Amino acid sequence: MKKSCYFLWILWLLSNLAFSQGKFYVQNDKETDKIKFQLVNNLVILPVEINGVTLSFLLDTGVSKPIVFNIFNISDSLKIKKTEKVFLRGLGEGEQIEAYKSEKNMFRVGDAINLNQDLYAIYNADLDFSSKLGFPVHGIIGFDLFKDLVVEINYAKQYLKLTNPSKYKYKVCRKCELLNLEFYNNKPFVAASIGKENAKIPVKLLIDTGGSDALWLFESDSLGIKSDKAFFNDFLGHGLSGSVYGKRSKLDRFTIGSFNLETTNVAYPDSLFIVYAKKHTSRNGSISGNILKRFNLVFDYKNAIVMLKKNKYFKEPFYYNKSGIELHHNGLRLVREQDDKIDLEKSSMLRNENASNSTRIILNPQYKLTLKPAYAVIELRENSAAYKAGLKINDIILTINGKPAHQFTLQQVMEKFYDDDGKQIKLRVDRKGIILNFNFKLESPLLN
Repeated sequence: MKKSCYFLWILWLLSNLAFSQGKFYVQNDKETDKIKFQLVNNLVILPVEINGVTLSFLLDTGVSKPIVFNIFNISDSLKIKKTEKVFLRGLGEGEQIEAYKSEKNMFRVGDAINLNQDLYAIYNADLDFSSKLGFPVHGIIGFDLFKDLVVEINYAKQYLKLTNPSKYKYKVCRKCELLNLEFYNNKPFVAASIGKENAKIPVKLLIDTGGSDALWLFESDSLGIKSDKAFFNDFLGHGLSGSVYGKRSKLDRFTIGSFNLETTNVAYPDSLFIVYAKKHTSRNGSISGNILKRFNLVFDYKNAIVMLKKNKYFKEPFYYNKSGIELHHNGLRLVREQDDKIDLEKSSMLRNENASNSTRIILNPQYKLTLKPAYAVIELRENSAAYKAGLKINDIILTINGKPAHQFTLQQVMEKFYDDDGKQIKLRVDRKGIILNFNFKLESPLLN
């Protein structure tokens, strides 16, 4: 009897595995699973296992096939078989990125498994989002996960819930709203509107969980989509093909469904950097992490709908970087620290008892050298507070307001630059081996 039950269980497992080949399927009795993620700079970073190796992936509704990069030390373990060379194009000013397509890879996200997943592997060391976020990121995953499962993103509690579509049941939720999705090149678009003075302009926006900004709009005189008179030029972010620059401003109002957000951050990327994105002629821009995180979302690609519910972040004000500094993780540096574990009275020392003046030479001092993260200036906005104070690109931040920079994560350091107007910032930096001190006050860039 036991052998018979065991045999039936094997058949059930094999049938489910066979069914899941080429698609994601949640392999447990409840057919649903919850996965914790890290929210870093409004981006969802979650664990993804590829061919038995667990990596950190960015969840990006704006990407079709998974992309793997930053894998030089583990490429052999991943057992990625290169089948053909391809070229990928993303946002940014650079050229196409060389990649290799790989087939028949095993992907696991929690209990969701795909035994036959295609991916693109990039071996370009210059493409490194980890240094920009100060958090390890080895790849991007999007459409292939969303198309097979109902995906709930709970930004408030930082978990992802994956459910097989046949098992998902919508709960009665009076505070939730269902919106229709449209798809172009496997990317989800949603209708919204922007308010400028007394005008209400309808827009079609890409839902981009892979962007940390609030809202990007493509300027169009004919549609009335253009920046306010109060704006500033700025670095907007990194795409697959390089950096993106443009104008930043404020919107009087942004509306999605029945939800209204006031005084919203908005960016208008220069057309030079978004040529590829504008090939979808009816697209007016993107809605990204700084707005999306204000909702808990349920994506149901099979029925082409997304459900929104306000969460604890909804009423948070929108802030801009008031320093003008953008930092990245610039490797490690040796830092001399006091070692509290060492007792000076018990430490090794040499005594000269016969000398007229007793001398003690401490051979084991109460300090140690440790490797700590280094944060360097990668972008510096012209005429910003930091720019006028004398900061330069490649300066390494040693201390911020008297505290060692390495005591904070990159995100925590950057958050200090979003504080109130007039906040004093004191920086000690290493500029090519020369230690310099700078003081400046945060100031709103929209008042410049």
